[in-house]
Amino acid sequence: MIERKPRLEGKVAIVTGAGSRGPGIGNGKATAILFAREGAKVLLIDRVLERVQETADIISSEGGEASVVTADVTKLEDCQEVVNAVVKVYGRLDVLHNNVGIDSKGSVVDLDIDEWDRVMEVNLKSIMLTSRFAIPQMVAEGGGVIINISSTSAVRPRGLTAYTASKGGVISLTRAMAASHAKDNIRVNCIMPGTVFTPMVAEGMTDEVREKRKLDVPLQTEGTAWDIAWAAVYLASDEARWVTGIVLPVDGGLLLTRQKSW
Repeated sequence: MIERKPRLEGKVAIVTGAGSRGPGIGNGKATAILFAREGAKVLLIDRVLERVQETADIISSEGGEASVVTADVTKLEDCQEVVNAVVKVYGRLDVLHNNVGIDSKGSVVDLDIDEWDRVMEVNLKSIMLTSRFAIPQMVAEGGGVIINISSTSAVRPRGLTAYTASKGGVISLTRAMAASHAKDNIRVNCIMPGTVFTPMVAEGMTDEVREKRKLDVPLQTEGTAWDIAWAAVYLASDEARWVTGIVLPVDGGLLLTRQKSW
């Protein structure tokens, strides 16, 4: 029997939004844990120390290696410091996983302008800012990988106008970055999660709505943060060495069905 070596062995990764907003496992937390299990050294980024420290403690308890930096990735200076920190601690940067995001409800008619701006800042501008500093470091090292998190809401609007617009922007930004930096051996890809159940979406959700979401997916199973994280492991690994500029739905087949509203 052939023993499989860790898929990210020897790699150094930054994961933003690596803490969970409530009890349980969110997408960033799951990705950070799987990256570490697959051999990567991980710099964990979040605005709230307690959230991200919990992720670090899990990784440490499993024998993995992770460090914590508290930062607001909507701020230019913080993003510069994040890349400086990963180089200082681990000596290089191979993977940037952009996971930070917030949701929002309402149409352009009733949405507060400040909320619109904040959603764009967190969900879209943060990716530009982290990449702005990560890319030159990757270029200096001969290449790297950037993974951005969008949403099926980007192509299937459901009353979350600012969120939908920002996640559509993530897709366009991913493709633009992939085109610009392929010459630098930097792969840039996007994951489009469907109706996964995470601490962020659990807030205010009833058991009835949760069950309906599950049954409306063709596979009729509930997606979790681990499903998104495994997709990220693939895209970060050398197995995906010839994959760039893609948008990968991880949605249980949701996009195969007609529009639903929960």
